[in-house]
Amino acid sequence: MAKGSVTTKWLNKMAFEAEINGHKIIMDADEEFGGDNRGPRPKPFMLAALGGCTGMDVVSLLEKMRVHIESFAVKVEGDLTEEYPKQFYKMHVIYEFTGKDLPREKLEKAVALSTERYCGVFAVYQKAIEMSTEIIVHNL
Repeated sequence: MAKGSVTTKWLNKMAFEAEINGHKIIMDADEEFGGDNRGPRPKPFMLAALGGCTGMDVVSLLEKMRVHIESFAVKVEGDLTEEYPKQFYKMHVIYEFTGKDLPREKLEKAVALSTERYCGVFAVYQKAIEMSTEIIVHNL
């Protein structure tokens, strides 16, 4: 069984450095919360992890379907609770495709396969968070 591990090391004040697959990422708090704003806050990484996971799936699936896209972006919007511990209770994933004569049914199939079968981040999040998706297509 595969296992993942990341060590996050305190640097100073509110700054932490995580090393992920040989890449170092600094997280920090705003000045008003005792940090120096040297990096993003931790919670947005949850949104980025979802965008990257499902985005990689979709690109790979579309390649196999021989669908050529000019550009592609995944925007993940998350709604946080007002009370502590502040946590995401809702996420909306927007898949935005640009290309010539893009077959919407194949785009929808790739997104569905990612969210229902392949993306482990989506699978975990949907157990605790209300998840929704949207597809936007810009045909050239």
